[in-house]
Amino acid sequence: MAISTSPTQPGAQDGFRISVLARRHALVLTGGGLLVLLILAALLAPLYAGDPGRMDPFARLQPPSSDHWLGADNLGRDVLVRTVYGARISLLVGLSSALVASLAGLMIGIVAGYVRAVDNLVMRFMDALMSIPTILLAIALISITGSGIGILVFAIALPEIPGVTRLVRSIVLSVRERPYVEAAVCGGARLPKILWRHVLPSTLPPLMVQSAIVCGTAILTEAGLSFLGIGVPPEIPSWGNMISSSRLYLSIAPLTLFAPGICLAVTVLAVNLFGDGLRDLFDPRTKRRR
Repeated sequence: MAISTSPTQPGAQDGFRISVLARRHALVLTGGGLLVLLILAALLAPLYAGDPGRMDPFARLQPPSSDHWLGADNLGRDVLVRTVYGARISLLVGLSSALVASLAGLMIGIVAGYVRAVDNLVMRFMDALMSIPTILLAIALISITGSGIGILVFAIALPEIPGVTRLVRSIVLSVRERPYVEAAVCGGARLPKILWRHVLPSTLPPLMVQSAIVCGTAILTEAGLSFLGIGVPPEIPSWGNMISSSRLYLSIAPLTLFAPGICLAVTVLAVNLFGDGLRDLFDPRTKRRR
């Protein structure tokens, strides 16, 4: 006797639940999937891409071929290989800058929001820091300290700290008035325990969304600084300095500019989709119910 498959069976229920989750969290899955692919391609680049600094003088500005799938730049370097290696710099700087800005903003924001004695002083300093344009502050720091990956990460992360601090502080100001926090204070709980167990968990979901936004901004800022020639050193392939060095040859070899430009746009799009998906996932006011 044949057994009919109905939606009430476990396999059908699992498939239905997966399809519903995929529809509800499409932004997170799409952005996260693109980011995972980009990170894997960047990490595994030495295994399949070759040497990004290898020059082939006879292939200068040549169109795509079997030897160079996206052509070669003005020095005869493979555009595809350099584009893949450029993802490593952009993702490294973007993720590192987001991590530094998020951790610093989290610590400062919790202290400013819970300890009233330092709130006004800290926030006035953050307001002063926010008044300086991000790109100008990064240019000034790099000009003073010199170029390098570490300096670049710090220069990009520093202007993003005030935004994270203000976000965390606003959450802490609302959480500190809730009954369970007041009960912990009346029960004699120490300040570190209150912050760790009651205040910190409430800040993490919005902080994750803000971190994704900071990551996308950091990737664009790094590309802009490298385009201006004050980002990563020229010998290190990055999408910004690839676009800068190829702009003069746009009419001859357009792929030398379009390849890193498209990858930059796709990466920032993936980060923004992931951040929007996290916002819909964690914020009940904007969560889409289907």
